[in-house]
Amino acid sequence: MRVATVAALVGACIVLAGCANRDAPSPAAGPTSTAPSTSTSASTPDARRSGYDFMTPELRAMQDDDGANPALLWVRDGEAAWNRPAGASGASCSRCHGEASTSMRGVAAQYPAFDAVTGRPLDLGARINACRERHQGEPAFARESDALLALEAWVAFQSRGLPIAPPADPRLEAWRARGERLYRTRMGQLDFACAQCHDAHAGQRLGGSTIPQAHPTGYPIYRLEWQGVGSLERRLRGCLSGVRAEPFAPGSEDMVALELYLAQRAAGMRVETPAVRP
Repeated sequence: MRVATVAALVGACIVLAGCANRDAPSPAAGPTSTAPSTSTSASTPDARRSGYDFMTPELRAMQDDDGANPALLWVRDGEAAWNRPAGASGASCSRCHGEASTSMRGVAAQYPAFDAVTGRPLDLGARINACRERHQGEPAFARESDALLALEAWVAFQSRGLPIAPPADPRLEAWRARGERLYRTRMGQLDFACAQCHDAHAGQRLGGSTIPQAHPTGYPIYRLEWQGVGSLERRLRGCLSGVRAEPFAPGSEDMVALELYLAQRAAGMRVETPAVRP
């Protein structure tokens, strides 16, 4: 029985193996290494680590080289979509926002953020869809669709190298607290909490893989397992399935609350979108 439980824990705990990343430049600065950089003080080194730190040299090289990083295909698709007219008005994202390298610099680093229209926080994908519906008169992209992931990747790419900076918005406090409760709550048939793997056992090995600290600093990420790009939401749903829990619905309040807490937990770590993971 103990062997079966440990085996299940292995599957559950490696599910978040890509939930962390950082460091890279703005597009205007040109490609440089995306190797993680963590803020430190003179007296207290930051013990947080990106999933990048645990990867093989080959995978690090893939992420660092924009000519080899497969996620750049989605970034370029997103750039094209940014400039493409849509809706009856023929408005493009660039028509309202101008050059993404300027207008979107630092934006993704502050999401999820509170939306006054809906009265709740939205993640970056939901914000893009809200803009599409409200200002372009077009239907929302399907969650996890290539079209939405491409725009998310393009927008987040503009923040590469910047620190994650969760908004100091009092309207978000209750949501963050809700996310922290979810992070520490045992769930599913295996009765595991996120914190059991990613706080208590981070850095240890299970099933040949290192348990990461689960800092969501590189999303959307390209995972070799997926053979494509995916969102943080996809990763979290996979983790919930791994512990045999009912996954939160896409874009649900619980999902966004957990994303908010993870962003706060990673505050100050560098954005490295688009990251590569095994």
